[in-house]
Amino acid sequence: MTLARYTADPLAPTQEWLGWPSDERRRRAVAACAARDAEALWSLTLAHQTRRGGVGSPQTLRKYRLGVRRWTEFCGLVGVGLLQAEPEQADLWLRRMEAEGLKPLSVGVYLAGARALYRALRWARAVTHDPFADAKPQPDRVRPHDKRQPYSEAQIAALLALADEDMRALILLGADAGLRATEIVTLRWGDVDLPGATATVTGKSRKTRRVILSGSLVTALRALVRVGPEQRVIGRSPEAARLRLRKLCAQAGVPYLGLHALRHSAGTRLIRAGFALQDVAEHLGHSDVATARIYGKWADDKLRDFFKGQ
Repeated sequence: MTLARYTADPLAPTQEWLGWPSDERRRRAVAACAARDAEALWSLTLAHQTRRGGVGSPQTLRKYRLGVRRWTEFCGLVGVGLLQAEPEQADLWLRRMEAEGLKPLSVGVYLAGARALYRALRWARAVTHDPFADAKPQPDRVRPHDKRQPYSEAQIAALLALADEDMRALILLGADAGLRATEIVTLRWGDVDLPGATATVTGKSRKTRRVILSGSLVTALRALVRVGPEQRVIGRSPEAARLRLRKLCAQAGVPYLGLHALRHSAGTRLIRAGFALQDVAEHLGHSDVATARIYGKWADDKLRDFFKGQ
C-alpha cells in the first residue's frame, strides 16, 4: 500500500482517505484489514473522525490508536480476520485485557478505539456489522475519588523543594493553575500574560479558557528562558513530563500518583479554601459543574479528624 504513515501531523494521512473515490476507499480498507495493517487502519479511523468533526485531544487519539493496534494484534493472535470478527471475539479481547490487569478506564478507552475503527470501516463500506456493538467492559468497582487521589500540600512542597526551575514551573502549572497534562505541555509563551498573571489555555474539544496564575507560578515562569511567543513553556511531551515527575517523586520520597494528580491537587485546595463548585469548575475548565464535586470528597477531612481523636 502507498498510504502515508502516521506522522507528527496527526491529520496528514486523512487527506488520502477523504480524497479517494468510494470504491477505491473500500478496496484499500479491505486490503488493510487483510494485511492487518494497524497503521493504515488507524489512519482510516482518524480520517473518519476528522470527517465527523470529532478528532479529540492528542491524549485521546493516542489511546484510540493503541486500541486499534491492540485489536489488530489480537485478531492475528487468534487467527480471525478483522472483517469476519464476531461478538465472541470482541468479548474475549476485553476479558483478556482485564485478565492482564488493565484498569477498567483503559479497557474502556481501547474499546472506544476499536468501535471507532468499525465505524470507519462501515463508512468505507468494508463491513456492515460491528462486533463491538454490544461489548461491555467489566464495571469499575473503585469509586472515582478513591482511584484518582491528589498529591497533598506537604507532598507538593516536598517536590518543589527538590525541583529545578523547569520542573517547578511544570508542577505549579498543574497544582496551582490546574492544567491537564496536554494543556501543560502545549502552553506557549504567547498564551501567557505574566504582568496580568493570566494564561489562555486550550483544553478539551479545543475550548479556550482564561486561567488566573498564582504568584508562585508567575515567579516560576519568570525564571524560565523565553525565546518567542510560539515556543512552548514546557518543551517536552506528556510522556517525558510524566517520567521527569516520577523521578522527582522517587527523589523526594513521594508516592507517584501521576501527572494528572497535580490537577486534582488544585481542585482540592480550592474547595478547602471555600470556593464554590462553579468557581472550581471554571478554573479547571470542566464543562459540567458536577465534575468538580469529586474534589469535595478529597477536601473533606471531618471524618479523618473525628477518628483521630477517638
